[in-house]
Amino acid sequence: MSLGFVTVPFERYSYEGQDDPHSARLRKMIISKRRRWLLLTVVSAGLLLITLDNSILYAALPTLVKDLGASSSEGLWIINAYPVVMAGLLLGSGTLGDRVGHRRMFAIGLAVFGLASLVAAFSTSPEALIAARAFLAVGAAAMMPATLALIRVTFDDERERNMAIAVWGTMAVVGSALGPIISGILLQHFWWGSVFIINVPVVVAAIVATPFLAPPNDPDPSKQWDLASSLLALVALVGLVLAIKETAKSGPDPAVIAAAVLATAVGGWAFARRQRRLTYPLLDFAIFRNRAFLAGVLAAGFALFAISGIQLVTTQRFQLVEGFTPLRAGFLVAAVALGAFPTAMLGGAVLHRVGLLPLITGGLTLGAVGTVLVLMNFSTSTGLLVTGLIITGSGLGAAMSVASSAIMGNVPARRAGMASSVEEVSYEFGGLIAVALLGSLLTAVYSATIDLPAGVSDRARDSLDSALALAGEGAGAHTALIRAASEAFDGAYLAVMVVVAAALTVGALVTGILLHRHGPGSALSGPAHH
Repeated sequence: MSLGFVTVPFERYSYEGQDDPHSARLRKMIISKRRRWLLLTVVSAGLLLITLDNSILYAALPTLVKDLGASSSEGLWIINAYPVVMAGLLLGSGTLGDRVGHRRMFAIGLAVFGLASLVAAFSTSPEALIAARAFLAVGAAAMMPATLALIRVTFDDERERNMAIAVWGTMAVVGSALGPIISGILLQHFWWGSVFIINVPVVVAAIVATPFLAPPNDPDPSKQWDLASSLLALVALVGLVLAIKETAKSGPDPAVIAAAVLATAVGGWAFARRQRRLTYPLLDFAIFRNRAFLAGVLAAGFALFAISGIQLVTTQRFQLVEGFTPLRAGFLVAAVALGAFPTAMLGGAVLHRVGLLPLITGGLTLGAVGTVLVLMNFSTSTGLLVTGLIITGSGLGAAMSVASSAIMGNVPARRAGMASSVEEVSYEFGGLIAVALLGSLLTAVYSATIDLPAGVSDRARDSLDSALALAGEGAGAHTALIRAASEAFDGAYLAVMVVVAAALTVGALVTGILLHRHGPGSALSGPAHH
């Protein structure tokens, strides 16, 4: 029978229905192996849901803004409420998982996620949907560290664990890419709430399977969970996002910016100070002294920054400027996943031979090259645009798959929950900053550069959606307004892609410095800090 990567003729070890001790041990090993890979399927499905909900609204955003009457700022908050709250709670949920057991945290997170999906699907206002998205993030934050921690404690063999983590990391890429496609398919046949309803059957199946496949719950009551630290981290992140959004909007309020910056500074300072004083901190800053660990964290953040930013602005640009349907726009950005899937799987398979440096630094470099190809051809050649997206995905897929191995392979097992939380925060923070910074930059450049025809309301400066709505109402010069708005949006799109390419270049340089001793043939792990 075929189990994982090994084929074992099971019958040769059975004798007339009775097992000798050696056969019993072998049977136990085989069942354990089967359960490990089935468990990987379940936790990967959980991760798939989490990452889907990060990107599933990118293609649906124009529809949401129209149906709910949301402003451009509310539209970004509908997307950002999810990663903001998740990133703020992730460190605490990882440590809480160490305390109450990762299997229990995974099940609790699934239940909350399913309930929040129902609430989000039937929201009737932008404010209600923002609140529901924050509720979704609570469930995601509970189960996300548990997915990686369960892998860490279940897979003992390093090569097997590297492959399992590569599969897990690939699900993050696949989920991020499938989000716009699934959104587009559903919006062709159902209302926008269907993008949340699809979570429910997956949640139910995972809840049923978890007790049978996951290892016994192994809580550590000695681990102290500190709610205050999680709230301080959340304050700092919300302040950061608010500061970015307010600075980029037309007519920013200096008082709001000052308050947001103050909240970020005070929240961040208080969080760091509290960690140094706690016996069991949510985050032990000493783990960042390991250069491979730090490189993995940075690689994850830079990769998700690029993927989230590219998907967000590309789906909007091709729907609003080129007239693509949500489904067609979703398939376009799926080119990133098309490139990422094979390299993500290959990265985990060859990591033990080639080392971290070629895969992480080389992957980010290749991602920057692909992004440059996109920004040079997005308005002239669809073929070269798709080629650029595939190249970008190929590089980022390789970097992401082994970033997780660099993080989890450089901490002791007792820090698995903390390390997995840091890994997830790096992913969420990358996506969060992409939406906050690049989404705001897109709006700011558009508003500053649009040349409105005479007689057109200044509301057309708010967003391309607003300009197209005014043009549809027959306000002013219809054709001239659409042309001016489209040209301004293309200029904003170009600016965003330049920032993405620059960020990936910086990421490649920094990780190259950190990993200069982790080239071909090097060991995965460096000295872990206990």
